[in-house]
Amino acid sequence: MFAGILPSGRPLAPAVRGILNRVNTTPENTTVPLRAAVAALPAYVPGARVAPGSGAWKLSSNENPYPPLESVREVIARAAGEVNRYPDMYATELVAAIAEKVGLTPANVVVGTGSVSMLGHVLQSVVEPGDEVVYAWRSFEAYPIYAAIAGATSVTVPVTADGRHDLPAMAAAVTSRTKVVLVCTPNNPTGPAVRTGELATFLSAVPRETLVVVDEAYLEFVRDPDVPDAVALLREHANVVVLRTFSKAYGLAGLRVGYALAPTALATGIRSASTPFGVSGIAQQAALASLAPAAQAELMERVDALVAERTRVADALRDQGWDLPETQANFVWFGLGDATIDRAKEATDAGILVRPFAGDGIRVTIGEPEANDAFLKLAAGWR
Repeated sequence: MFAGILPSGRPLAPAVRGILNRVNTTPENTTVPLRAAVAALPAYVPGARVAPGSGAWKLSSNENPYPPLESVREVIARAAGEVNRYPDMYATELVAAIAEKVGLTPANVVVGTGSVSMLGHVLQSVVEPGDEVVYAWRSFEAYPIYAAIAGATSVTVPVTADGRHDLPAMAAAVTSRTKVVLVCTPNNPTGPAVRTGELATFLSAVPRETLVVVDEAYLEFVRDPDVPDAVALLREHANVVVLRTFSKAYGLAGLRVGYALAPTALATGIRSASTPFGVSGIAQQAALASLAPAAQAELMERVDALVAERTRVADALRDQGWDLPETQANFVWFGLGDATIDRAKEATDAGILVRPFAGDGIRVTIGEPEANDAFLKLAAGWR
């Protein structure tokens, strides 16, 4: 407890003394142990944030550099006047709009707070303690976290030298204990997308009792014509779930809206496991406005511009002598190994925030042309 006396001998105001006492007695330890799986969880590392006034370029979080559309901002402003009310728990209008867009029924669509949240709900719905979850590595860093929270054992299969899923090896890793296989396409953080034939072969090799989750967070950036139609696979296979998001191409990362597409029985279970009222009314209305035809056209123009920038950046890097994986996402990957942390610090010192994965490499988001130019200049000095 603070005595409440300043060096001058004057007493502290009671309100200030109360604050200091609360700070001094903040509880830290607990007599209640965490679950072993939770205590051992790896930390999810977000992309570095730009310090106010620093003028740094943020290429660390795979965000869309464009601000929300004017039509979407107007909807957000209107919806803000209703935040004293709970949102529609089932996001009925948004679910119907997504179902119409993808050609499924509303019963096949579940909305949640980003596709990463949907991943957690999917695993909670089907995984029993001791089950196995198979996925490529390096891939999305939330996979080991959510697998462990669900009580599963992670089984990782290394990506190939060019950053691709090794689907034959992943099929060979499936055992009688495997409950879920996660396929991230395009793969975050390396960039390549799986191809139609290899995924079809993989699905034919996986037992029908094993769920295959196709994680398509970066779908809108894909230009490779030989990629699977995940919705068609969902119609053909009773053990497929598809994850998508409004965070990347739609530029709504700060509002947290994603969705799962699943067979009706699975969708019912995922919906039951989802957080009640998880998606705010503002987020629902913003996503719904983004699906309007005029907004779709404008958004896809922006995506096309980012894809063009991706091509320009990748070509320039290859001209510098870099051997990069073929990215179908809004980022590029540098497999720098042990030099990763040093190079990331050099980028930060140069006013460019990137996403390092210690010991593996650096992921760099495609951002504004000026940001991309700044990074290209930096990368040239790394050769």
